[in-house]
Parts: sequence; C-alpha cells; structure tokens
Amino acid sequence: MGDSTPLLYESAESEPPLLQKHLPSLDSTIELCIGDFGWVQFLQAILVSFSWFFDAQQTFITVFTDAEPAWHCTQQLTDNPSSCNSSFSNICQLPKSSWDWDRPKHTSVISEWALECSGSVVTGLPASSFFMGCLIGGLALSTLADSSLGRKKMLFLSCLMMSFSTLLTAFSTNIWIYSFLRFVTGFARATIGTSALVLSTELVGKRWRGQVGVVGFFCFTLGFLSLPAIAYTHQSHSWRTLYFWTSIPTLFYSILVHFLVRESPRWLFVRGRKEDAISTLKCISRSITMSFSSLSFEQETWNVDLYSAIGILVKRKWAFRRLCAVMGTGFGIGMVYYGMPLALGSLNFNLYLSVTFNALSELPASLVAFFLIGKLNRRSSLLFFTFLSGACSILSVLKGFNPWAELQIGLELVSFFSGCSALNVLLIFTIELFPTCVRNSALSMARQAVVLGGVFSPMLAAAGRANGGVLSYGVFGVVVGVCGLFVVCLPETRGRGICDTMDEEEHKETANCNAVPLVV
Repeated sequence: MGDSTPLLYESAESEPPLLQKHLPSLDSTIELCIGDFGWVQFLQAILVSFSWFFDAQQTFITVFTDAEPAWHCTQQLTDNPSSCNSSFSNICQLPKSSWDWDRPKHTSVISEWALECSGSVVTGLPASSFFMGCLIGGLALSTLADSSLGRKKMLFLSCLMMSFSTLLTAFSTNIWIYSFLRFVTGFARATIGTSALVLSTELVGKRWRGQVGVVGFFCFTLGFLSLPAIAYTHQSHSWRTLYFWTSIPTLFYSILVHFLVRESPRWLFVRGRKEDAISTLKCISRSITMSFSSLSFEQETWNVDLYSAIGILVKRKWAFRRLCAVMGTGFGIGMVYYGMPLALGSLNFNLYLSVTFNALSELPASLVAFFLIGKLNRRSSLLFFTFLSGACSILSVLKGFNPWAELQIGLELVSFFSGCSALNVLLIFTIELFPTCVRNSALSMARQAVVLGGVFSPMLAAAGRANGGVLSYGVFGVVVGVCGLFVVCLPETRGRGICDTMDEEEHKETANCNAVPLVV
C-alpha cells in the first residue's frame, strides 16, 4: 500500500497538523480511527465470529446422524441358541429376523438405509464428501474474499449456501444424494472460518487483534458443544431433524450478516472504494471527528492470490521446504482433529458425554494458545503436542492397557486436546514463517492440508467400529506422530521479527545458514 495524506483530528476544535515530509501511511490512519475498542466494534466482532458456531455444527454433525445405533437380539437361533449376542455377534452374519435396532430406524442414516453391512467406504462416504468439498471449495473460493466479493459478501454467501444445502440434506432419499449434498455443504462452508477471522480482526486495531481472533475459536467450541445437546433432546427423532434445526438458525444469521455487518475498511481502500471505506470508519468510530478531504492512497498494484503464490513458493527452495513441512504436519494434525470426534462411537463410553468432553477440551487448548504462545518455542511445542497426541491415541485402544472405559476416554481426551493445541501453534507458526506478500496464501495451503487429513479420517472411523477403534485411533496416533517430525526442518520463529518480502526472508534464511556456531 502506498502512503496517504489524511487529515485526522481527535476533536472538532483541533487544528490540522502541518503537512510534513513523511506523511502517515494508510495503515496508521486506520489504526488511529479504530485503535480504541468501542461497543460498535465489539458487537461487529461478536456477530462476525459467531459464524464459527454454525460452521462447527456442520463439521461434526455426522458424529450423530451417521452413528451406528445399538441393537439387540429378538430371538435365539434354533440351531445354536447362544449364537446371537449383542455384545459379541456380528449382525452381518445373523439373519435379519434374529435382531433389531434399539431405537427406531429413522434415528440414523445407517439404520434407515440398511448400511450396517455396506463397509467403511460407503458408511464413511458422507463425511469424507464433506471434507472433500471443503478442500475443493477452499481452493476455488479462497481468492474471492481478497478480490471481487470482499470479506462480508463472502461470509454472507457462504453461510447462506451452507444453510440451504443443509436444509436440502434433510430431504435426502439415499446415501448417494446424501453424500452429494454433504459435499455441497463442505464446498459452501470452506471459506467461513477464514473470512470471519480476517474480517473480525480487520475491524479492530492491532492492540485487540489477537483477542478478537480467539473469539472465533470459542464460538466454534460452543457450536461443537451444542450438537450433543440438540442430538440428545432429539435422540428418538429422525436424523433429518438435526439438519433441519441447524439450517434454520444459519439462514437467519445470514440475513443478520447482510444487514448489520460492515465491510473491512482496509479491503475497501485497497479496492479503491474510498467513500465506502470512509463511511465504514465513521460508523465504527463515532467518537473521532475526521476530515478526509485530503485523503489519498495508492491501490495495491500487485495482488498475490493463492494460485500465483503457489508458483512463487515453489520457485524458492527455502519457501518450498517450509511449505511442505507445515503441510505435512497439518495433514497429521487434521486427521486427529477431525477424525477423533467421528470415531467416538467405537469407544465403550456414552456418545453424548464423549462428544461433550471433546468439545470442552478445545477451551483449554485455546487458552494455551492465548496465554502461553509468547513463551513457547514453536518447533519443540509442536513436537511435544504431536507426540503426546499420537501416544495417547494409540494407548486409548491398546488391548489390555485400558480395562476401564474411563481410562480409555481420558486418554482420548488428552490426545484430542494435544491435537487442538498443535493446530493452534501450527497456524501461528505458519504466519511467522512466511513474509507478508504470501502469508495469507501459505496459511490457506496449510489449512487445506489439515482438511485433507479430515478427508481420510471418516473412513478410518467407520472401519474402527468393528474392532473397538484399533484401526481408527491406532492409525491416527501413528500418522500424527510421524507427521509431527516434519517440524525439525523448520527454523524457530519465537521472538523473531516477521518479514514483508520474499527477498528479505531469503536474506534472513541465508544469514542463519551461514552462521556457524562456535565449537568449544
């Protein structure tokens, strides 16, 4: 961005300062306007961040809608009276007349469409389709918030499309239509988290940017927590009820976003919409009297989008090495973060309580990132969290190690908490590893790697139902532990300044490589 020549006064009686040789930048001008955190900014940030609430619901809703219900024997077989046992028998090897579901068939996708013997590929297809939609949607829509649509319109359209696709999902007639609509839902919600995070932080000054960013994480946790409550109160109703009751509030929220949320003034200035930007600044900072008659600025002449940034990152060896490392680590973390809640049905513990405990474990993970990130080394903390997550995930399903269900769910919670903490640290680490010109694109690629891990996790979760979670949690643990080793290829960034250009970062990388430690 270029320099600007604003005339800003804190009161109407103030005299305009004399024009100096070094004029304040556009960034400093906006900071002066929105640096103080007022009620308008607070309400805007809360409203924008609340989109994470509905995003979390659609991310984990299949934990309940696609769960395999409990069943019981209805009659003993005449040739072998002890062959039907609801604890040990395989219903695929029993006559249909000898067993029945504990609840009505319409409470789950599995029971309504008789998918209990269809295999993990089919039963895990809806959840995998959702994450595949997230992956493709993230690649296809990621640049629209920076280019033509802007943050507000992207958030509004994403929430609106997600609400409609969720409502249509409730009318699915078979597993294939259901999976397709889950793909559309994933595609629609792909940019909600990014748009909400960027918009909410650009509406406040840098002093409050970190605190406002964490609000979205807490809203995501609340949305996750709302699922077991809604599912428990409708446990005897159709699985379609869950999609209906999560789609309608999202639709009303989209309308609120359209009429109440303001666009980012920074994006408006960069796009050349000066009058709209000034109107937004006056709306969110009424206490400051401003004169913008002499305000001038330069529009960004080179706008790096996701696709051009990939070429830039691949050409520089150091950047490509860093990108591969963070994406490899993100893949393992994503498999744990998205896979563990989906696989909770294979554990010998109450499903509603286990989902609630998993959602609650995200709160301390957010607090760790909020209070301790300034004291944590990025590499060592990522290695610690990924190793702890992997070890506890394997131990939670290791035969003979955890004879009690309480110990099993306890190890699973430690593993999930460690995965959440690792994800928070990884996102901050990625921001510090890449310069300003490609930082947003690099962060988008890292998030896509996390989602890619989520693509494979539903099928593993479905496969683990037949063996008490060994195939799911065992694979989760091995993958996150191995992928966490990629961080040893990355430089430590705690306490280090961030760069703005690729050349500046490359010079710093070269200087660090040429610095030979003194051997005593």
